[in-house]
Amino acid sequence: MTPARVRLSAMMFLEFFIWGAWLPLIFAYLPSLGFDDGQKSWVLNAFPIGSLAAMFFSTQFADRNFAAEKFVAVSHLLGGLAILALAWTTSFWPFFALMLVHCLFYVPTISITNTIAFTHLKDAQKEFGRVRLWGTIGWIAASWPFVFILVDWSRVPEFGSVGFTEWLGKALGSGKEGAALLAGTRYTFMAAGMASLALAALSLTLPHTPPRRAGQGTNSLAWLDALKLLKVPFVLVLFVVTFFDAAVHQSYFNFANNYLKSIGIPGNWTMPVMSVGQMAEIGTMAVLGGVLKRFGWRTTMVFGILGHAIRFCVFAFMPLPVPAVLVILLHGVCYAFFFATVYIFVDEFFPKDARSSAQGLFNVLILGLGPAAANLVCPKLEKLFPGDNGVDFGKLFLVPAGVAFAAALFLFLFFRPPAKADVAAPSAS
Repeated sequence: MTPARVRLSAMMFLEFFIWGAWLPLIFAYLPSLGFDDGQKSWVLNAFPIGSLAAMFFSTQFADRNFAAEKFVAVSHLLGGLAILALAWTTSFWPFFALMLVHCLFYVPTISITNTIAFTHLKDAQKEFGRVRLWGTIGWIAASWPFVFILVDWSRVPEFGSVGFTEWLGKALGSGKEGAALLAGTRYTFMAAGMASLALAALSLTLPHTPPRRAGQGTNSLAWLDALKLLKVPFVLVLFVVTFFDAAVHQSYFNFANNYLKSIGIPGNWTMPVMSVGQMAEIGTMAVLGGVLKRFGWRTTMVFGILGHAIRFCVFAFMPLPVPAVLVILLHGVCYAFFFATVYIFVDEFFPKDARSSAQGLFNVLILGLGPAAANLVCPKLEKLFPGDNGVDFGKLFLVPAGVAFAAALFLFLFFRPPAKADVAAPSAS
């Protein structure tokens, strides 16, 4: 591996370590601060707001006015300080403001780090997947230290007083509970902040990526080009389905932490258990090309959506640790067979001058509108299905499962892309 590829891989590792550090546990943490459902939704929707700002302003502005590596460095410096401060913030308005600052600076870097990688890889088609893989590894790596960070050490024998195997088993099985667990969650913001500051420093060593001026294949209002793409029938169908699939995907993160604890998984294990899905994503991405070749675009995407439905049905009807952990492996299918396939489909079916607009259009759904809808609806759904432990997950999970089944059926019936990729070009212009 060349020195440049090592730095690009480290960039991806830290980029997704940051996001993976705070996202899984924040859904249960916010109510512990006394935030009501509306306040919780505002905090969670800071990320979708960041994605909308990136679509309409910040990514394009950065592309044209700043060297990419310098923009990433400044963004992660400011965004890192903001999320680091969340570890000591408990009031709503300061918390929301800091999260919003973090997301406004962080979200554009998701696209811009991709730009840096594509620009400096000799064979991007062959090498990008190997570099981007380190982003998934970074997300996984953010989870596992919390197995020990969230241990209730008062319940663990002093090291050396018992055999190592017994000590380790007791440590791994003695997670914090209740208020202590929620208080320990603040360390997720510290981990994210330190990783962000590390990436700010690393970015100064990345290969120079100069700004692209407005005459180099860019449009002053690229988002208008994106909206024009909805005139194409198969794009409109995929647009609608992507919105619902993104909402279902986000509902998993809204519910999973509390659900896993309710079926007996210790609090210090919920992040690592959820990271099993990212581990599966690595393997699923490896076979995606073969699946696309064998089954085609529509069927592969349907498989991805049905992965959500199956996972929620298993959660609903088999509320036990082993089935829950095993079915989380479907996260790889959900992500690779739908979201990754959507990105590949856009790159394949649209001409170069429309690809950025199309990718931006679907990014707004996947990172913005879909998650925002889920963050608003999920707290209300929990109240509709009260149970012995606060929520009747058996009934609750039938809602996102039903939405996923309906979206898969709609896609199967109405998604009819042309046989040749270049057919989309005239209609998309």
